[in-house]
Amino acid sequence: MERSGPLSGVRVVDLTAMVMGPYCTQIMADMGADVIKVEPPAGDNTRYISVGPESGMGGVFVNVNRGKRSAVLDLRSADGRSVLRELIRTADVFIHSMRAKAIADLGFDYAAVAALNPSIVYTNCYGYGRRGPDANLTAYDDTIQAECGLPFVQEQLTGAPGYVGTIMADKVAGLTALYATVMALFHRERTGAGQEVEVAMFETMAAFVLVEHANGALFDPPLGAAVYPRAVAPNRKPYRTADGYISALVYNDKQWSAFIDAVQPSWASAEFATLEQRARRIDTIYALLGETFRERSTGEWLELLRSLDIPAAPVRTLDELFDNPHLRAADFFEIVESPYGAVRFPGPPTWFSRTPGRVAGPAPRLGEHTAEIVRELGAAGEARA
Repeated sequence: MERSGPLSGVRVVDLTAMVMGPYCTQIMADMGADVIKVEPPAGDNTRYISVGPESGMGGVFVNVNRGKRSAVLDLRSADGRSVLRELIRTADVFIHSMRAKAIADLGFDYAAVAALNPSIVYTNCYGYGRRGPDANLTAYDDTIQAECGLPFVQEQLTGAPGYVGTIMADKVAGLTALYATVMALFHRERTGAGQEVEVAMFETMAAFVLVEHANGALFDPPLGAAVYPRAVAPNRKPYRTADGYISALVYNDKQWSAFIDAVQPSWASAEFATLEQRARRIDTIYALLGETFRERSTGEWLELLRSLDIPAAPVRTLDELFDNPHLRAADFFEIVESPYGAVRFPGPPTWFSRTPGRVAGPAPRLGEHTAEIVRELGAAGEARA
């Protein structure tokens, strides 16, 4: 497939596994980069953790590794390491998700890679950053959610600690690795200089959660606890209607006034007139709205609220996303043919007027492109000679 996105011409040597790093490089592939996924002989474990059309092609793997080329290299062998060194010489980006000692023991820490290719952008994807005492701990999404306070936040809502129902730490850290890598590429474009980048899941998620939850603890001395009250109000949840559920946020003063004028609930009073007043009693507001929303059907509420320009949406299942009228009209899903059948991918959520990205192609079978890549390297070596 021709690669024409904004990263067309960029080559990425990808030694990441699971979701954080592969999600980063999947987006790079969709945006035109040539991503070479270097896998051990057994393959990325993510190949085997979800349902798929054949062994080694589970849905999670297929989605976050689409459009890449797979090369199997045994980095414990001299031959495997030699091929990787040749790949590095041709690359713009080197990205891995091993712990610091492991990648150094293989001979591919930043100093070694930069010696082969001084202009390379070298991105480390870690669980915990190297400057802290937990640098060598194993990390997965669940444990990082716990570290950054998400189960505590869920406890405020539900009464018991719980994980968020998506692998948020992996994906937020993957997006962070993406923007950090592209920033370093932008710097290289300006100066010609490569550099080392580090992205740690824990530090990433601490920054992410504290955007709003730092709240009063942001100040020195603290002016209150580190929690944003609206986000953890126990009554902050989809509202039950006469026939289902609806999500609605009657938030700013304009929306509040329009809602009160249209619905005229008996509990409306001057004490709730301003956003500041409502913010101080936000859980009470949610409870009062909850009782009110039971009085009409979901369809009736959607029609009214949208006519008033108040944000509202039905509560959908995940399966419904695949038939969502807005996503269909936006051509969000792309059908890609592969050796293991047709795949309906969620496409890039970004749009570019000059250099649009697209789903870069199917995910590779294990080692599918090893011989092809080795041939390319041989040709490149002959050209250099």
